[in-house]
Amino acid sequence: MEKQGRTPFLATTPGVVLGCLICCALWGSAFPCIKIGYALFGVDAADTASQLLLAGVRFTAAGIIVIIGTSLARRTPLLPSRTDIGPILTLAAFQTVGQYIFFYMGLSRAFGTTSSIIESSSNFMAILFAASIFRTERLTSRKILGCLIGFAGVVLINLGGAGTARGISFTLDGEGFVLISCVSAALSTCLIGIFSHDHDGVLLSGWQFLVGGIVLMAAGVLSGGHLAPQTPAHAFTLLAYMAFISAMAYSMWARLLAVNPVSRVSVFGFMNPVFGVILSALLLGEGRNANPLVLLTALTLVCAGIIVVNRPGAAQEKAGSPTA
Repeated sequence: MEKQGRTPFLATTPGVVLGCLICCALWGSAFPCIKIGYALFGVDAADTASQLLLAGVRFTAAGIIVIIGTSLARRTPLLPSRTDIGPILTLAAFQTVGQYIFFYMGLSRAFGTTSSIIESSSNFMAILFAASIFRTERLTSRKILGCLIGFAGVVLINLGGAGTARGISFTLDGEGFVLISCVSAALSTCLIGIFSHDHDGVLLSGWQFLVGGIVLMAAGVLSGGHLAPQTPAHAFTLLAYMAFISAMAYSMWARLLAVNPVSRVSVFGFMNPVFGVILSALLLGEGRNANPLVLLTALTLVCAGIIVVNRPGAAQEKAGSPTA
């Protein structure tokens, strides 16, 4: 539960910008790392069961890192109370299980370009849900405009600047599943913001990862998934980093959502594909033929969208305001 008094650093403009960019940079690095991980663990791009198994191992490890690391830092076990169980199970269902099962199932049947664009829509959905369903803040024309500008940058990256496979399509078991994954992710963003007001956000993050990761591992194993590390040392080092990405980024994101309106934080999610494109180019050699002008324009649009949503006066719109 957040205590009254001095404004937390993560609730200030520098804190929000720094915290969100760290999270987005970590998540952006996950895009190339997942591709590298598939190669190191012998997972085929169409092998959904093994992908779920690898994701389950990653998130289970992330949960263990959060729980043990925080327990050591606080010098007390990070154990949930009876009142924490409901929020943990709810977040695990939406943030980890629902989001990733539908994402991997849909991604194997969908165009990568279309999926990337749809996935970015979860940032817009989170703001809409916060205002229309949970009524934790007001939906204003400024927020809508900022999201549309940021979303335009994401579309530009995927259609014109990233050197990705071209193509737009929509099928129920392909892009439709990716869309369901986005809805699940958006709902989890709103829920973690709500739950973190009365519960320890880091505790919720760690334990929901552990629960969700175990469910994903079980789903992967029961579906016939398997992992075959080609070079174990490299494979498990990468796996440890991927677990750290989730542990660090989601825990910080939960803290940001606990002290800021959903819109102020969620709009930064449009930076994820920007970091993803840049880091994929550096680590995988993808996008070498991308037009620098297009990428710069896309980055400018994303930054402009973030500024519009967070312009002076936005910080005064506290969570809990009535919906317009």
